[in-house]
Amino acid sequence: MDLVQSPSEVEKSKPAVSLSGEGVNHQQHDHGTRPRPKSRARAFEETLVKYNLEVRGIQRVEEQEKVQIGWLAYLQVFGLWLSVNLAPNNITLGMLGPAIFELSFRDASLCAVFGAIMGSVPVAWIATWGPLSGLRSMVFSRYAMGWWPSKLIVVLNIVLMLGYSVLVCIIGGQILSAVSPNGSMSVVVGIIVVAVITWLITIFGISIIHYYERFAFLPQLIVNSILFGVAAKHFDLTTPSAGDVATIRGNRLSFLSLCLSAAITYATLAGDYFVYWSTGASRPLIFLATLASLSLSFTFALIPGIALASGIATYQPYSDAWNGSQGGSGSGALLVAGFEPLGRFGEFCAVIVALGGIANTIPPTYSSGIDFQTLGRQFECIPRVFWNTLGVIIYTICALAGRNSLAVIFTNLLALMGYWVAIWVAILVEECLFFRHGSQGYNWAVWDTRKKLPLGIAAITAFLVGWVGAILCMAQVWYIGPIARLVGSHGADMGNYIGFSWAALVYPPLRWWEMRKFGR
Repeated sequence: MDLVQSPSEVEKSKPAVSLSGEGVNHQQHDHGTRPRPKSRARAFEETLVKYNLEVRGIQRVEEQEKVQIGWLAYLQVFGLWLSVNLAPNNITLGMLGPAIFELSFRDASLCAVFGAIMGSVPVAWIATWGPLSGLRSMVFSRYAMGWWPSKLIVVLNIVLMLGYSVLVCIIGGQILSAVSPNGSMSVVVGIIVVAVITWLITIFGISIIHYYERFAFLPQLIVNSILFGVAAKHFDLTTPSAGDVATIRGNRLSFLSLCLSAAITYATLAGDYFVYWSTGASRPLIFLATLASLSLSFTFALIPGIALASGIATYQPYSDAWNGSQGGSGSGALLVAGFEPLGRFGEFCAVIVALGGIANTIPPTYSSGIDFQTLGRQFECIPRVFWNTLGVIIYTICALAGRNSLAVIFTNLLALMGYWVAIWVAILVEECLFFRHGSQGYNWAVWDTRKKLPLGIAAITAFLVGWVGAILCMAQVWYIGPIARLVGSHGADMGNYIGFSWAALVYPPLRWWEMRKFGR
């Protein structure tokens, strides 16, 4: 069966439902929640259903509501992540290797690829829990973090989702501004264009998102290949990394950590897009399709960015583009400069790249709407469409305000967000392996019953201890931890690894005590 069913197909094949959740009685399957009063919000939801828009929020998708899938669905998992990840923000991320960390093409490429693969592994693992649990990733988190501590994770994730969207909007705005005649379009207009198109797609819900992401990677794949071919003669593949041995090692580790952070942050939404799949879906195939797609797409996006930035020091037009454009770092202008030999067609290709950011902004925009509902029952009563709209407004305003500080936002936001996600992943993995003994140890029916979920004492303590380790080992523009400072002249960012390790060491004994003391 295809990954996405139309409403008419669903009616013929009930009890399954479409990915958009039409025809689902949310109250019937909302374990432990109070019935929603008839309100304007509820009336608005009914209007959305009438027009086949998704209204389901954080409610668990029961087995009788799910769809059966065939082999084609696993190919579409591959296509989904390929579309999401072949985006201009990842090309820009690659540029930071030579431009900010002063790494050679070889060093930056190796760090980028291996960092992305390492970060993609937990994403692929969490994606497999969507069909099994029928729960969104932030709701699934309650089974380890507990009811109240999980709300802290949700707040951090909302910041993460909206922060990523800020970056993509700025980069898209830079590119659209750079290809306009004499820069006549400001970055402001480009930011608004990307944000509005993203909003229009996300309000329709998960069915339309799957349709869009199924094909969005094709034009990006083509224009990225063209970019590599047309700009290759200006790549600097021989200049070594700058600095002494210790500084180079520190910069390698910091850039690897940055690329790991870019990948691992998908973990917080990875399961959201497969909750309508039946529990019989193959977890190994979902894992492999996700891991392969993320690894390949990161490689195909990061390497062109690294190659373009390697030419900044040796090719004057690239240097001028990086240093002299609207928006600070000039990543968008540098990308346009790579297409410049193709003239008007090159400008067209650059526009395609800019619009490719929409595919990357859609998942965080959609999932942030779900996350808002996870904050409490009052939030849950407000339709997802409202929260998606609010999220778009917030990150559009932030993108407009921060459009001249892209490089600073990029390096600081990615690293800081990667720290907490790595710590969170450590807690989830250990809860599954040591205390749930695999998937059979979860009672999915209590997802919304506070008194049957863990208290979260062990989780929040381990989370905070992990943060202490991350702070001691972080290396950012505004702060270098005492341990990170020991490596090279600029420090080495080890926050991801130390934060993960410290949380992983502390959580098991605390969780054992918590279960013995409180029985849950």
